[in-house]
Amino acid sequence: MPLTIPAIDDRRYQDLRDEGLRRIPVHNPEWTNFNASDPGVTLVEVFAFLTESLLYRANQIPERNRRTFLNLLGIPLRTASAARGIVTLSNDRGLLETATLPTGLELRAGELSFLLENGIDVLPLEGRIFYKKPVETTDTVRAYYDQLYASFLNTSLPSTAQLYQTVAFTGADGISLGTDTVDGAIWIALVARKTDVAGQTGDELAATLDEIRSRIGSKTLTLGVVPWLTDATRQLTPTGTADPQHATQFECHVPLLDGTPPCYLPLAVGGDDVLTQPGTIQVTLPPASGLGVWTDLEPLEAGVGDFPPAIDDTNLEQRVVTWLRFSLPARAQARLLWTGINAAMVTQRARVTGERLPDGNGQPDQVIRLARRPVLPGSVKLSVTRADTGVTEPWIEVADLAKAGAEVPVTDPRLPPGAPQPKPAESRVFTLDAEAGQLFFGDGTRGARAPLNAKIVADYEVSDGRAGVVNAGAIKTGPLLPAGFSVTNPVRTWGGADAETVDEGEKQIQRWMQHRERLVSADDFTTIAWRTPGIEIGRIDVIPAATPELGSNEPGDAPGAVTLLVIPQRDAEQPDAPRPDRLFLDAICDWLDPRRLVTTEVYLRGPIYKNVWISVGIDVTTERKIPEVRQAVEQALREALAPLPPDDADRGPDALLPVFSDDDTATQPHGWPLRKPVVAIELAAVAARVQGVTAVRELYIVGDTDSTAQASIDISGLQLPRIAGISVSVGSAVPPTDLRGISGTSSPTTGFLPLPVVPAEC
Repeated sequence: MPLTIPAIDDRRYQDLRDEGLRRIPVHNPEWTNFNASDPGVTLVEVFAFLTESLLYRANQIPERNRRTFLNLLGIPLRTASAARGIVTLSNDRGLLETATLPTGLELRAGELSFLLENGIDVLPLEGRIFYKKPVETTDTVRAYYDQLYASFLNTSLPSTAQLYQTVAFTGADGISLGTDTVDGAIWIALVARKTDVAGQTGDELAATLDEIRSRIGSKTLTLGVVPWLTDATRQLTPTGTADPQHATQFECHVPLLDGTPPCYLPLAVGGDDVLTQPGTIQVTLPPASGLGVWTDLEPLEAGVGDFPPAIDDTNLEQRVVTWLRFSLPARAQARLLWTGINAAMVTQRARVTGERLPDGNGQPDQVIRLARRPVLPGSVKLSVTRADTGVTEPWIEVADLAKAGAEVPVTDPRLPPGAPQPKPAESRVFTLDAEAGQLFFGDGTRGARAPLNAKIVADYEVSDGRAGVVNAGAIKTGPLLPAGFSVTNPVRTWGGADAETVDEGEKQIQRWMQHRERLVSADDFTTIAWRTPGIEIGRIDVIPAATPELGSNEPGDAPGAVTLLVIPQRDAEQPDAPRPDRLFLDAICDWLDPRRLVTTEVYLRGPIYKNVWISVGIDVTTERKIPEVRQAVEQALREALAPLPPDDADRGPDALLPVFSDDDTATQPHGWPLRKPVVAIELAAVAARVQGVTAVRELYIVGDTDSTAQASIDISGLQLPRIAGISVSVGSAVPPTDLRGISGTSSPTTGFLPLPVVPAEC
């Protein structure tokens, strides 16, 4: 039976009236008239009515004070998460010198404030990124290049030679260094600014380039990299994370001018692991004497083999200060979404400095509220100036006042006389409720009280949560940027989430009492993972005692292992089939790791989409328009096979599956279930329930490898269906083979002698 909330007092008006009349002979024996017309009885009835109203209000306390219960359990509302991003800073019109920008420099996207996470040296030049894209050749084209390069090679081209085209990497579609380039590298041309070399040629231009080399020699170049993070997986083993951040790092080379070309000098590379998450790497450039380009190359020698890619733009080529080649160690693979120089990581936060708080009152358990919230945890710095001595002391934030020391240190009576006393714990501490922006001081025994009349000043940081997730190009200004500098964010920011609302927090009372922040049951995995900060989860499926490493196993085949299928709520790349990227899985992984049992192995995976083609023929009633009915049927089929629930459905962990509407139509608030086959008859029933459809004549479904229509398509493991093609016809259905086109792709071969394509000229 369901649990009911107990009532503090269940007496009603009649009970209170009768009890009051029964007490009259005991306390006032002279009162003998108990008729309804007696004034005294009327007073008893009035107070019985008022008391019933008070009891009703008292019985609402369990409902109205759930937030107080949250505080008693030590579960504050989750605070906002700050968005992060990557920006590029350009010295467009400033002085010809390297400018160092400090950590914490403020940049802005409208009213939103972003702060630099680390300082950066901004070099006074441009960075152009190129790669050598393979080009397919025919026998005729190859014969042409055999003759063209005969004078250079003194023989015909090797059979494995590969022609390429120099392509500027703009980050529109991303590139794979293994398959989209002939040499597995990206080439960065450090180019002089147009304003520095305008109208210059010959010796004057050479002198300017040498001057630029002297200004950037031995400086640190910061390269920002955003990897392509789709199809990511994560795993938590009993001993820790099985796939930690790999140490694979880019290798950087610069032309070695005093050697036989093409020779390169390796440079030291440090910084983030940019193959698994967006970040920056730093490269220390050689002295000015080691920067330059080869200038004595033959006409057909430029761009051949290991030489930098040939550039068709002569004006751009003349402005090249030097080349940098970034590649990966042997057998390492990477796919890049964007890269650029003079890049830095930023966090969406605003700094509040010198806020004067109410003075200390000397009372135990004083609570002070900050002016702005939600506050970023760990950012509060408190300075307390005592009124009696005028000494200013820093107070530090702790997680629990129970571990704080006493205001007045006392000896431990349990130790014998003469025994050394342990060092007392720090007492000048406070705790923080980040979402509410409240500071809690001690009671004197556990943590010091805020001194009487003490002046308290706070420095802290706040975040706007989800509002900090802005589109590319939104970060445009900086109030303290040097003159002539500009800033932009080449990709959107990520990771921002709003603070938890009161209603959301109240729901955690029952869940916390069930799981105590420990991952034990399947429900625990669902409810705890759903609260992961910084991301928006659209769906979680927990598969207990199962692991994707064993192939098509069933739940129960792998004791001690748990597989989580997680799908983001939104995916700009493919909205109909969202997939989690590595950042999404990293956030869930970091959230679950400290809460799982040490013996539990957790696998985080995204769905594997299985293409399905659908062709349906229907009859339409004469009262409805055919295009509207056809569109409604297509929409109904897409919603039935969708991996996520409808936008207006409850996406939380307590949503039920399935839900029946008033017309007995079942929906799937969690999306298409795992391991449920796609059956043609069921889809025909979905189409038949659409208003305006009088009959479903035919419905065909085929998969990737099917040559004929199937009665059902199996869905196993972590697979989910995805509609690759759909046709709704009035009358007979279109043959399914007409919907699906079969095409093959071939990957280019990589030759040991890349050759640039010679541009056509008139």
